[in-house]
This record gives sequence, structure tokens and C-alpha cells, in this order.
Amino acid sequence: MQVTELSAEGLKRSFSVVVPAADIEATRDKRLAALGRDLRMPGFRPGKVPLSVVKKRYGTAVTGEVLEEQVQNATRELLTGRGLRPALQPKVELAGEFADGQDLAFNIEMELLPEIPMPDFSGIEVERPRAEPSDEEVQKALDGLASRNAKLEDVTEDRPATKGDTVVADFVGRLVTSGGSANLLEGGADEAHLNLHSQPKGLAASAGTSEEDGSRCVDVTVQPGTAEAPLSIFRVDLGKTGIQAKAGETYTLGLPCRVVSGEMPGEVRARLYLLPQDAGGGPVKAVFGGVEVPGTAPLSEQVLYATITLPEDAPEGSFVPGLRLDFKVPPAGPLTLRFGAPVLTRSGGEETVGEAFPGGTAQDMPIDVGGEGFIPGFTEGLEGIRVGETRKVRVSFPEGYGSAELAGKPAEFEITAKALKKRAAAPADDEFAKSLGLESAEKLRDELRASIQREYDQLTRLRVKRSLLDQLADRADFPVPEGMVEAEFDQIWGRVEEDRKAGRLDAEDAGKDEETLKAEYRKIAERRIRLGLLLSEIGRTNNIQVGQDELAQAMRTEASRYPGQEKQVFEFFQKNPQALENLRAPIFEEKVVDFMLELAKVNDTTVSASDLQAA
Repeated sequence: MQVTELSAEGLKRSFSVVVPAADIEATRDKRLAALGRDLRMPGFRPGKVPLSVVKKRYGTAVTGEVLEEQVQNATRELLTGRGLRPALQPKVELAGEFADGQDLAFNIEMELLPEIPMPDFSGIEVERPRAEPSDEEVQKALDGLASRNAKLEDVTEDRPATKGDTVVADFVGRLVTSGGSANLLEGGADEAHLNLHSQPKGLAASAGTSEEDGSRCVDVTVQPGTAEAPLSIFRVDLGKTGIQAKAGETYTLGLPCRVVSGEMPGEVRARLYLLPQDAGGGPVKAVFGGVEVPGTAPLSEQVLYATITLPEDAPEGSFVPGLRLDFKVPPAGPLTLRFGAPVLTRSGGEETVGEAFPGGTAQDMPIDVGGEGFIPGFTEGLEGIRVGETRKVRVSFPEGYGSAELAGKPAEFEITAKALKKRAAAPADDEFAKSLGLESAEKLRDELRASIQREYDQLTRLRVKRSLLDQLADRADFPVPEGMVEAEFDQIWGRVEEDRKAGRLDAEDAGKDEETLKAEYRKIAERRIRLGLLLSEIGRTNNIQVGQDELAQAMRTEASRYPGQEKQVFEFFQKNPQALENLRAPIFEEKVVDFMLELAKVNDTTVSASDLQAA
């Protein structure tokens, strides 16, 4: 085998490898001969099939196997012989098409793991804050435990239900149909249905679509303009053809709108409108809604609403709904707005309460007044009800409700209170402790104290580990393989993109442009890779290993999370080495951290529980 180094730039290496044709032929013929000894073919005695016949029939397949084997062996020999430690799987590429009787030539490209100097652990100093649970904290935990195990007792006095009580009730839920029209705008939020305008012209452009809570949204970026020609007006028409309307009609327009990046200036006037179109399709004077909201409040995370009545002199014909923003001061930088699906309804008529909907009826249902677990407004509507009373409670199902037939729709529940109960906390005595499997109330207190202490110790460990890793990262100064950084960044950015589409970006990230975000997350990816390589090298150099008993315990812990499926969990780890590695990695990291803490200077300090939790 002939190896030639083609390039060596930083951690990147490139080699040319040539395997002589004689080696390939010898290996192939040996493989074919072995195959012929076991081959049975008509016209030939077992094991007596001529090599030429075997080669003609199986030569191509065997040659392919041999070439793949030669590449693997040559790559392994190159790495071992030169003591190379690739960061990722080497990239192999054939140098031209292989022909029978020729040498096998291919190139190998790789990135190497860097030389990592060992840090001076004795020069690392970390604080180890410790907190102990107070008697008050133990008592609070005990009271909470008793409250969660409280029993319901009948309320004997004649009084209305208050928050915290439990009402036993029958109820029937019915959907409420508005007397107005259904949504007159079809197609939801779509780039094709938006007309963007700005003054000066050309400062508004579509920035793509996304999804939030299963609904399609459109992003629009508005530029601030220049000092000579600053942005003064932004307008978006919500539709291409509009709706047919006439004078005197009243409409309700709702538009989900929020800022996803950039900062809205303080003095902005937001107005919803219906824009009439003349026969030539050109816009004329707009009819604005009665609600005008100054400032930035309407452009947080809510829906803008306006009721718009067309005046008597309004032209009859097609009207396009929209939003207009008037800027007294332009934004400091690019501003991205996210628009959800607009809703336009025509008012008129009376509401209709329909038939009971499936799943909306119950008998003798215990309901905690003001509690959670029901539609927003349902349990709050029971405050003040008396036993024997029947009342109607209006609610609206959330937009993301599990049933598409109910999501976003108003409903009326007719509720009859049949009994009123209150929670009576169990006394924290020996009997209560025994009901939980402990000998006495004192033993119960000891268990609660130990449980709180374990939580505090975990927080202490996290703070110490974070401080230690931060100092290691500051001291680490070695190059990292670009391929590893890119792979880590791709994973991070994939999650960021998912959060962006779902509207889950935190406020700080939502206010940054994509270029800034990518630069910041690339630094995070590089830091993670550098720390990971450093910890791995510390463990390798100091022979830190994860034992089979430790892996087995980790598998048992994981299996315990799936009662009744423990056997399948163990089989999964046995058949999936990567999954087993995912269990090994955190154990290895903790052992490396323990090793470093033994050599570093650790200062124990006593802090309050609030200080420990606030860090």
C-alpha cells in the first residue's frame, strides 16, 4: 500500500492511498477459490467447479466485497500506522472508476482530534454553597402533604361556594352560535392573500410563513427607512378580492398580530379598517374601526379587534379588510410582525344556544371552585353558587383545544349544584404517618427533611459543576474540529427553528435577526464541543472508566420508568449500542467532574435556601 499526504491544514488532513492490483487480485482469487470449494453447480462435481466458471458467475460481486474490505483495511492501517485520531468518520472517495487489473486508488479526508493540554486543576477554585432545610420548610412540606391527602367533608351551613370549595354538580354544555355570519375570509393566513404597502414605498416585504399552535401564520418585515425618508405608515390589506358589503352593515374584524423580532417604537397608532374598491380596483377612502389603540400594547401577543360600521354614504361593492400602523417615530431597526388568520364576521341577529355536544355532559361531577383542569372560566363561574341552584356559565374553548369541532368556539354550560364540600386536611400525627407507611410523625418529618436536603444537594452540585466547567472553558485554548462544531450547531439550530415556527422563542432571541442568532448559537456549539473534548481527554488520560455495574444500574433506573416493560427496555439497550452510549456519557462526565473536584480548591459556604435556589 502506498500512502501520500496531500494536505495538512490545521486539523484537516488529506491522503492519497494506492492498493496494488496484485493484492486485490490475490485476495479476490483466494475468496473465489474458497467459494468454489463449497459451490454446487449442474455438470460439475461438488467442489470441482473451475475457478474461471466461479469467477465468471460471482466475480463482480466478490470484487465489490474485496474493494470495500481493502478500503476499510487500508484506512485502518493508515490511522494506526501514523497514530491519527479522527474526530469524525473519515471521508473516502475513489480516484476514478476502478477497472479489473488496475491498482485501487482513493483519497481519504479527515479532521483530527486536537492536542489537548491538561489544565492545572490545583489552580481552579470554586465555591460550594450548601443549604439546610429549616423547621419552617419542613413544616410547609408537611402541611402540603397533608393538604394533598385531605378528605372532602360536607359543608353543613347554608352558604355560597367560595374558591377552594368543591361543588358536586350536574352540567350540560351547548355550543353558542352567533347571530352574525361565519368567517367571510377564507384561506387563513397566506402570503398570496396579503397586499403590503408602506410610506415611503418598498419598506415592507413578506418574510415567509410558519405555524403556531397548528395555525398558519405569515411574517412581514418592515424596514425603518432612512433619516431623510423614515417609515411613517405601514399598511397590510388582508385579501385580494375583498367581500361584498353595503352601507349600514356592521362587521367585526379580528387579526392575530405580534412582534417577533425588532422593537416597536413607543408612539404607534394601530387601526383596523375596511377599504372600499372602485370599479377599476383602485382603493378609495378607508372606513376605520371604532377602536384605535395607541402605543405598543396591541402588538404584543394578542388579537386586535375592531367593530366597523359602514357609513350611509359608503359605496356598495367590494371591501378589503386590513391593518394600518402610523409611526410618529420609525423603529430603530428592521421590525418583523407575525400575522395569524384574520376573522371577519357580519353582525346581526340573535345568538342561538344549540343542542348538547358530545362529552359536554356529566352527573355528580366534583369541581374545585377556581381550580384547574377545565375550560378557562368554567370553575371560576361556580363561585357564589348555592346547593340546589342552577346557573349558566359562558366560556370559550381555547384555539388549541383537542377537539377540532370545539376549538375556538363559545359555549354555555348549564350547571346545577347538588352538594358543597370542603377539604379537611388530615392532622399530621402518627396515624397520618402510618397511612403513608411510616412509623410515626417524627419519622415522617425526618423523611421530608431528607427529601428537601437531597433537592438542595442537587442544586449545590449543579452550581459547583457550572462554575467548574465555566473556568475550564475560559482556560481551554485549543482548536476544535469544524465538522464537530457544524454537527452540534445544526442540532441546536434545528431546535431554534422549531421554537421559532411554534412561537416559543424567548423575548431576547425573538428580537434578534437570524445572522446574529446564528453567530451566538455557533459560539455555544463551539464551547460545547471544546468542553466535551476536554472532559473526554481528562478521562482518557487519567483512565476514568464507566464500569459494567454502573451501566447496569443506569439501565435498571431507566427500565423502572416503564413498569411492565422492563425486559423490552433491557433488550433495546442490548441491541442499540448508541442508546447504551447515551447512558454511559453522563455517568462518565460526572466521574470526570468528581476527579477534578478532588484536585481543585473547593470552598464550602453556608447560604440560605432562597439564595441557593435563586442562583
